[in-house]
Amino acid sequence: MFGLFKKDPLKKLLKKHDKLTEEAFVLSRTNRRLSDQKYAEAEVVMQKIEALRTSQ
Repeated sequence: MFGLFKKDPLKKLLKKHDKLTEEAFVLSRTNRRLSDQKYAEAEVVMQKIEALRTSQ
């Protein structure tokens, strides 16, 4: 019952990863350098997601 309001960190990271990949896709049409930076940030988030999945 007390875990009712607890946020799931995995959901939060997945949402952040989706947002970053979408931004990178949009930027790929106008600015390749910024797009690559967004993809790199998304990769870091994906590594965190994988680490959480293996620890559970």
